[in-house]
Amino acid sequence: MRHVLLALFALISLASAEHVIVTGGPAMRNFENLRVPQDQHDRFWGNFVRASTLRMAEIRTAYGKDASIVWMVYRPGYQERGQEDHQPYTSWIADLASKRNVSLVWIDGGPSLISSLNSRPRGTVQTFDYFGHSNRYCFMLDYGNHIMGACTAWLHERDLGKIRGGIFAKDAYCKSWGCHTGESMAKVWKSATGVKMEGATGKTDYTVISQGKLPLGEGWVR
Repeated sequence: MRHVLLALFALISLASAEHVIVTGGPAMRNFENLRVPQDQHDRFWGNFVRASTLRMAEIRTAYGKDASIVWMVYRPGYQERGQEDHQPYTSWIADLASKRNVSLVWIDGGPSLISSLNSRPRGTVQTFDYFGHSNRYCFMLDYGNHIMGACTAWLHERDLGKIRGGIFAKDAYCKSWGCHTGESMAKVWKSATGVKMEGATGKTDYTVISQGKLPLGEGWVR
């Protein structure tokens, strides 16, 4: 009887599991065009969006076609880049979410990201992925949107204690696909939330998404 109950609880847990993907915004081309070519970012507006959809496919392969995915996207970045490019990027993102049967949650900064994470039911977040600009100390939800080479919306490692660690499953797998987050932020994430986060040491390379591959890193640590 005990084994039956344990199996039942395991099935319930699996059915309620969620997979959270956070997607930061792209830089503005009017700023990036002022840089030398090798230092320019986000020539393609959808680097982080495309990487996120590749991860969605990977999750559905690993956890089943009905796996529940919550997609948190930094809307101002895509609104502003869309205005610059004269394209409806936020509508396209909403269409992608609908096509892939994922729950789209728009965020507008670090506080709303924290609030959206904390709204997840206790123990349900099985995986967490971040795609976007970053440095060793923070997720940079925007980068080069309002000031060239600078960030005005972020989730800093000093704010990670505001995230409820109880939202994560005991065996949750978390990964930041942004640059340098393995150099400090990953360690603070573990201390603040109780779960490990894999992060990059050095830069990450998004050019491979055109080949249907997730970003490459110079090195990864947990």
